[in-house]
Amino acid sequence: MINEKIEQAVAILAEHDIDMWLTFVRESTSTPDPMLETILGGNVTWASAFIITKAGKKIAIVGSMDVQNVKDHADYEVIGYRDSIKEPLLNILKENDPGRIAINFSTNDVIADGLTHGMYLMLNDYLKDSPFSDRLVSSEGIIAAVRGRKSESEVKRIKAAIDETLDIYDQVTGFLQIGKSERDVADFILAKMRAKGLQTAWDPDHCPAVFTGPDTAGAHAGPTERKIKAGHLLNIDFGVKKDDYVSDLQRTWYILAPGESNAPDMVMHGFETIRDAIQEAAKALKPGVEGWSVDAVARQYIVDAGYDEYPHALGHQVGRKAHDGSGLLCPKWDRYKNLPYSIVEKGQVFTIEPRLTVAGHGIATIEEIVQVTDDGCIFLSEPQKELILIG
Repeated sequence: MINEKIEQAVAILAEHDIDMWLTFVRESTSTPDPMLETILGGNVTWASAFIITKAGKKIAIVGSMDVQNVKDHADYEVIGYRDSIKEPLLNILKENDPGRIAINFSTNDVIADGLTHGMYLMLNDYLKDSPFSDRLVSSEGIIAAVRGRKSESEVKRIKAAIDETLDIYDQVTGFLQIGKSERDVADFILAKMRAKGLQTAWDPDHCPAVFTGPDTAGAHAGPTERKIKAGHLLNIDFGVKKDDYVSDLQRTWYILAPGESNAPDMVMHGFETIRDAIQEAAKALKPGVEGWSVDAVARQYIVDAGYDEYPHALGHQVGRKAHDGSGLLCPKWDRYKNLPYSIVEKGQVFTIEPRLTVAGHGIATIEEIVQVTDDGCIFLSEPQKELILIG
């Protein structure tokens, strides 16, 4: 998988007319660059340079004690040093004479912002008497493409994580009942996940996130002792990590009150609005469109149905992390910087996850995962089409 992504990076460098991509790191266990897991799949201790060129060279300059470890992880030409990385780094730069050198900094994309300020200062100090100091550019576009364009192997791993998550959700339906707490539900999910030998897709203190009723803490908060009651909407945000790739899915249930055989009309309207907004957004998602335009479809659909707009992006990319890649399906808000204008590309894998509040009952939300194709997108998760009723 690592070598597959490195080869992909070579082609992307040529596409962007960038001569060299330089990932400069040290003590990466403590201060990881997000891209190191994609181009190495391991860690290094001393100052290290991972160099990929559009001519197809793959060179790693690492401390002498890291040489074998790097060789074991990826097909780099590995150069070890003992005293300083400066000389071998300058030698490689002189030998290849790159016109543009992409390094990992970005004001827009956290995945492309892995170069620490200290390492940036160190790099500039090494290059100050060379012609290369004025050739540094952001690797944002390179990283967006390498991380975002999922290979067939990557998609298979994401799909496997999705399938495991949906299987656990099916088991949750039989567990839910009045009187159980959000914490009870979360513990049940985590037990099922561990029995499968899996890990959570993000921090286990709020994976899963479980919300029941009208007074929930909201997204990105952990489960509480709040009890499930009749008339509650209950939703769960959960994903697993399997073979280094993750899922991120949400489902919504309704707890029937005595005498009810179906959810109230206002609850059904909220659920169906979310369900249909996802389908409308999926129709708009295709290569070449800007991310904000897809978000706008779902956002307007929900507002037209009489609800407030959701306070977040419609969708993010999924891969090695639950929030993976750079491009977002998001509104033109300052918090997202230039990401609303990112161009959707074939191979990207996105969530679609709008939400709304049904007064007196709770939150209606669904999160699906889709993959961008040649002329649209396909669902990798089986969409939730009906509100799940708990008697």
